[in-house]
Amino acid sequence: MPKLKTRKAAAKRFRLTGSGKIRRRKAYKNHLLQHKSTEQKRRRLSNLSLVSEQDEENVRLMLPYMK
Repeated sequence: MPKLKTRKAAAKRFRLTGSGKIRRRKAYKNHLLQHKSTEQKRRRLSNLSLVSEQDEENVRLMLPYMK
C-alpha cells in the first residue's frame, strides 16, 4: 500500500487539540481592517475556533497522518 500524501496547504492551516478536535484560524483578519472595530479584531477574530462537524471529515482526509 503506498503512502498517502498530506495536503500541505491544509497542514499549515489546521492543528489538533488535546482531545482530537481540529482548530482553525478565523477569517476576515488579513486586510480591510480599518473599518472593523478594535473589539471585533482583537476579541472575536483573534481567537482560534473549531472546525465544524460537517467539515471535519474533509479536513481529516486532507491530513491522513494527523492523529
